[in-house]
Order: sequence, then structure tokens, then C-alpha cells
Amino acid sequence: MNTEKKMDISIMGRDFCISCPEEESDELHLAVDYLDKKIQEIKAEGKVVGSESIAIIAALSVTHELLISQMGNGFDINKFRRRIGLIQEKIDDVIVEHENKHDH
Repeated sequence: MNTEKKMDISIMGRDFCISCPEEESDELHLAVDYLDKKIQEIKAEGKVVGSESIAIIAALSVTHELLISQMGNGFDINKFRRRIGLIQEKIDDVIVEHENKHDH
């Protein structure tokens, strides 16, 4: 059974109290640290001004990284294998048809 754990975190110098499943608290701390690091990087660049804008740009950056890693740069090995299998079946069908035509 999942038990919720209350956690105190700090992002952009602001403190928050959140709850999460107890077994995910370590990962959440890592996520907080990662997000705060991204925010500090954006602040240091000096191109984005305002806490809200910095937070939005950091969230966008992290989301983009996540989507890229999930997509594996667009390569899905299982989909690739299925397509190769379908192509192989089509090739086999064409070979059989061709051999049947030339045998008669």
C-alpha cells in the first residue's frame, strides 16, 4: 500500500510542503535538485527576467529533455522489428508468387 509522505522542498528560494508516495521521495528530491539547477542556469544566462518566466522556461527545458529521452531520438526498436518482419513477409509473398508464375 502506498503511504503518502509530506516533504519540505525549496525551489527558487521558496519553500513548499508537498506530499508524494513514500517510495518516491528520493526521486522527488532528485527532481527538485535538477529543476532548481536548471533554474539557476537560466538565471545565470541573464536572458530571461522574472521568476515566473524563469520557472516556465526551466519547466519547458526539462519537459523537452524528457520527451527527447522517451522518444529515443525517434527510434523505437520494437516498431523497427515489426516493420522488418512485415517487409520480410511481403518479400516472401512476392518470391512465392514469382516462383509460381515461372513454374507454370
